[in-house]
Amino acid sequence: MSGGLGRRLPVINVLATVLLLLSCNLFGGADQSGPAAPRGVDGDDAIFLLGGQPLTLDPAKTHGGPDGALGHVFSGLVTLDTELQVQPEVAAGWAIGEGGRLYTFYLRQNAVFHDGRPVTADDVVFSWERAADPATGSDTAQTYLGDIVGVAEKLDGRAERISGLRVIDDYTLEVRLAEPVVAFLQKLAYPVAFVVDRENVGRPEWEHSPNGTGPFKLQRWEDDEIIVLERHDDYYLEPAFAGHVVYDLGPGLSLARYEQDEIDLVGIGGSALERARDPNSPFYEELRTGVSMCTSTIGLNTRRPPFDDVRVRQAFNYALDKELLITTFSQGNGVPATGSLPPGMPGSGSSNEGYPFDPERARRLLAEAGYGDGAELPTLTYTTSGYGDVGGYVTAVITMWQENLGATIQPLVIEPFTYLDELYGGNVGHFYDGGWCADYPDPQNFLDVLYHSGSRQNIGGYSNAAVDALLEQARVEPDVATRLALYAEIEQMIVAEAPDVFVSHGLTAVLVKPWLEGYVLTPIGVRQWHRVRVSR
Repeated sequence: MSGGLGRRLPVINVLATVLLLLSCNLFGGADQSGPAAPRGVDGDDAIFLLGGQPLTLDPAKTHGGPDGALGHVFSGLVTLDTELQVQPEVAAGWAIGEGGRLYTFYLRQNAVFHDGRPVTADDVVFSWERAADPATGSDTAQTYLGDIVGVAEKLDGRAERISGLRVIDDYTLEVRLAEPVVAFLQKLAYPVAFVVDRENVGRPEWEHSPNGTGPFKLQRWEDDEIIVLERHDDYYLEPAFAGHVVYDLGPGLSLARYEQDEIDLVGIGGSALERARDPNSPFYEELRTGVSMCTSTIGLNTRRPPFDDVRVRQAFNYALDKELLITTFSQGNGVPATGSLPPGMPGSGSSNEGYPFDPERARRLLAEAGYGDGAELPTLTYTTSGYGDVGGYVTAVITMWQENLGATIQPLVIEPFTYLDELYGGNVGHFYDGGWCADYPDPQNFLDVLYHSGSRQNIGGYSNAAVDALLEQARVEPDVATRLALYAEIEQMIVAEAPDVFVSHGLTAVLVKPWLEGYVLTPIGVRQWHRVRVSR
């Protein structure tokens, strides 16, 4: 998702994900004419956003993208711009040789950390080897750095160094790939590839005083209350236009705050969205809408009966009324998913019918699998995120399945801050809230990352040797048309085997104040607050 302190991660119920709200009790003591601002912040030269408490500001450990605070404090060799194109960042440029297996990066000699220390090739190597160190516990290093020779051995604890990295001099780095992976540069725009300072990350509580290389410095972080970013005037590219970015992490009435000009962006849906679409609405000119490259799913644990049987997986897909869920829980801001690839993703829009709501067909499939009217099914466990109580979305899903299939389903609620750790640790039950938002605009980011049998992100354990072979072929296929045709074939195979319940693709609607000049609503969250001007 883009805008606000968003995260792009294996999403915990995209349908229920909302832009979090801006509190009214954090600000005061300011004497400027803009919104009430924290002390030391010029409200006329600051961007005010809403957000949620970050799980981490460690690039190696985050499951989020570069559009939030972390992505503005740190930076990497490359970045994605608002057109979703790869652009040089710490690297001024690169050369590609040996048929796409060797990348030589030339670092900017004016790139510095926030404390003024120059960024060198050794810093990049340290950062990537730290991310791939088993002791770090990164869930994303394999996915985004795993194409590099030696990363697998480092992750497995069989090597001290990543053998595919070679420092030529302070500002030149050679990176050798095992295969000529087409999307390699795009992967390096993900935070796990960002540069960190060796001395900084070795200190206790370093995340509250990070020494990054991005366009903003972390000025203040109070848990569950506020994050304030301050412009880094020595940023090696053009410094940020705004002096500060302020994220409120507390509760509040977001639309009311927006109406009172106290925040600069808010997500909307339902009746508020309909009102904003009226040309007579005061918000009509401030409304931005678009697709988000997200797919909400309910993961199925294919390692455990009964979901080791494709007919059972298909039955649970057919037994879910996706239209009703979208209307009820996402205020209509979504479309039913017929597969994994979201609208706007290259290669999407294939002829997959998906799984329309068809309870009778679902019951027939369940009977064919030997489960009769569902009474023979074991008690199934649904793993979800929350604080004690089961949310309305999960309750509705469980009710549908119990009514349509006769299943008995028990929820298991896990605290949000440990939810992903539990999933990656194997505690997935029979079902789990899941989903994915793109980190780069390539179908490999969905199909290969989520469904290759060797992928760390393949939480449900789906495995198909034929799909694996095609995914490996598509990774290195240089011809665009051939590559997209391969991914269309792969998606059809995956949908037919139903390793997930494909629920919805997200639609995004936000209100943006007219004094935020240059903001772009993107289908993938990218770093851009440093390019937005404030003209209150």
